[in-house]
Amino acid sequence: MSATTSIPRHARGSRPLPAGNRVLRLLRGPQADPSWARPAMLGLLVLTAVLYLWDVTRNGWANDFYAAAVQAGTKSWKAFFFGSFDSSNFITVDKTPASLWVMEISGRIFGFSQWSMLVPQALEGVASVALLYAAVKRWFGPHAGLMAGLVLALTPVAALMFRFNNPDALLVLLMTAAAYTLVRAIESGRTKWLVFVGLLLGFAFLAKMLQAFLVVPGFAVAYLWAGPPRFGKRIWQTVLMGVGIIVGAGWWILAAQLTPAVDRPYFGGSTDNNILQLAIGYNGLGRLDGNETGSIGGGGAGGTAFGGATGILRLFHTEFGGQISWLLPAALISLGAMLWVSRRAVRTDRTRAAALLWGGWVLVTGLVFSYMSGIIHPYYMVALAPGIAALVGIGATALWQARLGLAGRITVAVAIVATAVWAYVLLDRTPDWLPWLRWVIVIAGVAAAAAVFAAPYLVRSPGSSGSGGSSGTLGSHRGRRALVLVPTGLAMVAGLAGPAAYALDTVNSAHTGAIVSAGPQAEGFGGGAGLPGGGGLAGGRAGQFGRGAGTGGTRGAAGFGSGRIGGTAGSGTGSAGTGVPGGSGSAGTPPGGASGAIGAPGRTGGFGGHGAGGFGGRGAGGAGGLGGSTTVSSAVEKLLEQNAASYKWVAATVGSEAAAPLELATGDAVMAIGGFNGTDPWPTLAGFEELVAKHEIHYYVGEGSESFGGGQGSSAIAKWVAAHFTKETVGGETVYNLTEPTS
Repeated sequence: MSATTSIPRHARGSRPLPAGNRVLRLLRGPQADPSWARPAMLGLLVLTAVLYLWDVTRNGWANDFYAAAVQAGTKSWKAFFFGSFDSSNFITVDKTPASLWVMEISGRIFGFSQWSMLVPQALEGVASVALLYAAVKRWFGPHAGLMAGLVLALTPVAALMFRFNNPDALLVLLMTAAAYTLVRAIESGRTKWLVFVGLLLGFAFLAKMLQAFLVVPGFAVAYLWAGPPRFGKRIWQTVLMGVGIIVGAGWWILAAQLTPAVDRPYFGGSTDNNILQLAIGYNGLGRLDGNETGSIGGGGAGGTAFGGATGILRLFHTEFGGQISWLLPAALISLGAMLWVSRRAVRTDRTRAAALLWGGWVLVTGLVFSYMSGIIHPYYMVALAPGIAALVGIGATALWQARLGLAGRITVAVAIVATAVWAYVLLDRTPDWLPWLRWVIVIAGVAAAAAVFAAPYLVRSPGSSGSGGSSGTLGSHRGRRALVLVPTGLAMVAGLAGPAAYALDTVNSAHTGAIVSAGPQAEGFGGGAGLPGGGGLAGGRAGQFGRGAGTGGTRGAAGFGSGRIGGTAGSGTGSAGTGVPGGSGSAGTPPGGASGAIGAPGRTGGFGGHGAGGFGGRGAGGAGGLGGSTTVSSAVEKLLEQNAASYKWVAATVGSEAAAPLELATGDAVMAIGGFNGTDPWPTLAGFEELVAKHEIHYYVGEGSESFGGGQGSSAIAKWVAAHFTKETVGGETVYNLTEPTS
């Protein structure tokens, strides 16, 4: 890796292709590029598309919560704009709506289905790989761009999230696009590129709020240091990037906030119907300090329960290691090498600029994820993937350099060996899963490191010490090429075999629910604090977030759950809650005598009443996790569909996780009382009574539903319903007909 890197230019005097042969020009690429570069890039994109699109509908509705919102947006333009959970616009999802828009547009064009919802997510992954390739290639050539794109495509958590309907897919695409435009800005010094950076990041805010801004510090530092203009101009250009962020996000925020509350849905997840409070509170600072009003974790417990203990090594722990950390050691070594070789270079040096851009992305995002005390899930790690992939791709270019010095060879060898050893550790956490693979990786890593050291000696001519005889076989052009390709191939096995296997396992498995992770079940150091009562987060097989085979179980009674978090097993059972909906369930009792989680109010058994599969399970052996493709009984579905057109909401129930399956099954609007967790202060009891009096809600679905249990408001509504309407049991669900009061 050299201290300075220039942008490839079209070779002078090269013969241009015929102007009319655009297809050939597209396939060939720029004349300055090697003839193999464009076909290789297109092959990479085809490989990525196949990987992400292969049997994509095996994930069903993926996360029911977002699937229901997508369905709503295909039925109502108001729901589309605001990100409503239901087509009658009672409440929004607890995020800004941009990620839903892409899926909803697809649904409006092709009809709402699992295919039309998930294919756009996969295509966003393909576009992310293409943009990362383009960004890295501009400064470091096609070798580096291809390696970066391949690393991103094979990152396990990327293979998960680009086949899922969470907001992270669009978030990563927009951040990668912003990085590409920043590369163009650093090249040219033109203000328009900085504005584009800001606009893209602002729109990324509309996908997943403040998480989009984790790359801003690295982006700003990279341009302020390496931008071509004078320092004063660089400052105001960076300010304009900030203005672009405000415009990119602010247009929607302004429109949403200025719309009278009576003319729009309640902003789900907020405590005062204010989108800024949601962005800065629950989805912002609350994720950092754990003070998340309405969170299922609450009081700072959410982060450690879902993501293990905080600390500098958190990303290497069981919860996150297999998702993202395979090449993190190599990326950090590459970052250090880039900064070292560019230490005496000119201010505008491209190697240093890339280190600031991609390194800033990885360091800031990684440190925030490592120390945040609020809720964090394994799939959040996909936000690190482009930065890690870029650093690895740039560092890998050293393998193609014929005159790599001793220090460079040592650095490359250390990176290869460290990667192989860490892959062995990660694979050793799943000792019964492909046990041979870890040894293949270690052997390839050691051989690659040895080849890096041996190549300069092998390439010398056997007769060079004599009378200048001709070069031997290894000294020929073909031999030198082989001595480059051999260590490169071995290094790729050492670095990519592990994540590729995890990615293929992810693609070949069904993942559903709100809490999902990539790869096989893993155990190892760094387990989390666990959830109340020692329960796990099982969905499908124990210890695996939101994963399992089958089509989903029914909504049934269960205790808090069984499974593992951080390798610590726990199980529990809960007895049925008694009394009216919103009443008290009894505590589950896990083995060992510790008290389990308190039963969800008015639900059967422990936390959430999801089924024997545990927190997020949906019945023994059922697939998925919390909010994942839950089956609604045909009796309940038929009941809710009766005279559905006469009502604004065919049913109301506590929490979006209970409402989503009903909404997807019927295709009609279902009121999610209290929003996602059932704890939002909406609606009030008086407001609910008014809607019932107007005959706008047909049924209330009580016991047996899958909410978190709700808060005081939802409890008051449940008690009022029980006091004024007669309950009946339909398909295992307790249902109240709100058009037939008892008095």
